[in-house]
Amino acid sequence: MTDDLTSMIVHVKGFVQGVGFRDFLTMAAEHHKLDGWVRNRNDGSVEALVSGPTKAVEAFVGLASKGPPAARVAHFDLHMSEPPEEKGFKRLASL
Repeated sequence: MTDDLTSMIVHVKGFVQGVGFRDFLTMAAEHHKLDGWVRNRNDGSVEALVSGPTKAVEAFVGLASKGPPAARVAHFDLHMSEPPEEKGFKRLASL
């Protein structure tokens, strides 16, 4: 039996830029062997696409809802998504 696969867009608002949030999510994704990307948005939020086994995605989402110690997450949105075209997890340019 294989794990179901899940792909989600995670959008985090609050004090989430300049606190290592993208590095934190990149390490979490690599630890859980997930695919996708993370980027800062010009509205001060952080957005990520994460894809992989459902339980691993749930673990990533749990970490993203809190962030690194210096972050202050004020609002958190999840949306189902298509999986990324490429394997691996990367940081994208800010949008």
